[in-house]
Amino acid sequence: MSETTHRPPIPRPKALLLVTISYVMAIAAGWLTVAFAPIEDPIGRTFAADAVATIVIFGWSMAYDNSSFYDAYWSVIPPLIVVYWISLAETGVPALRTAGVVLVIFVWGARLTWNWARGWTGLDHEDWRYVDFRNQFPRTYWLVSFGGIHFFPTLIVFAGMLAVWPALVAPGRPLGAIDALALAVGIGGIAFEWIADNQLRDFVTGPRAPGETLRTGLWRYSRHPNYLGEMMIWWSLFLFGLAADPAWAKWAVLAPLAMSGMFLLVSIPLIEKRSLERRANYQQVIDETSMLIPLPPRKPREPAR
Repeated sequence: MSETTHRPPIPRPKALLLVTISYVMAIAAGWLTVAFAPIEDPIGRTFAADAVATIVIFGWSMAYDNSSFYDAYWSVIPPLIVVYWISLAETGVPALRTAGVVLVIFVWGARLTWNWARGWTGLDHEDWRYVDFRNQFPRTYWLVSFGGIHFFPTLIVFAGMLAVWPALVAPGRPLGAIDALALAVGIGGIAFEWIADNQLRDFVTGPRAPGETLRTGLWRYSRHPNYLGEMMIWWSLFLFGLAADPAWAKWAVLAPLAMSGMFLLVSIPLIEKRSLERRANYQQVIDETSMLIPLPPRKPREPAR
């Protein structure tokens, strides 16, 4: 959900074109970094390219006074990282494992980017969390934006991608049951996000009462099924890495744990706090509906006597 700002409106087609140009420039800057940066370690070179691309997008955010330029970065960059790492693959990497990672990452990235694009109304809007940051830190907003809105997500997504490195680059262990589990978790995560986002979009764009909360479909059994799907994607990548190299996975498990912690300890509490402030019945939703894992709704509390 986004919130209106007080800036001269830019037509949505032009705004989408500007965002597209910004990403073309960011990807080009990242590619030049990969090609010419004097960094021998391929992981370090990838991170340097990721950081440079982030800085380019941040420049566009500042130029147009709207941090929403970064919103698509989350889903646009990981597929490109996968392509680069595949180009570095040693002989003997199981083709089916690579195909599984590509399927999960590319379908997830394309769907999430499309979901953002169809719901984004343009540069006259900005995510409500960014607006809150503007109000809380009026003098240092762009420092906060660079660190918290742009660079921190880049760091945590890059960490999540590191978990899958051995599955794409090194021969690793032969295909096995963990690969099948990784693919199942990834496809399940995509399905959860896909269905939940479509149900939410239909609800938001359809007739509803002011302050009403979606409580049908997946949302009847989980308050945040879309976030559950997102977490499943990152656990899927970890499982692919685990299947390829258990030794790598011993520390790489920190990546999906950090990703899950971000949703459970930051994103969900922020959204629920806002919902409690804006929706009269949201405490009832909390009381009756599982936060994350889909479960049968709990019985309503009986009113106190």
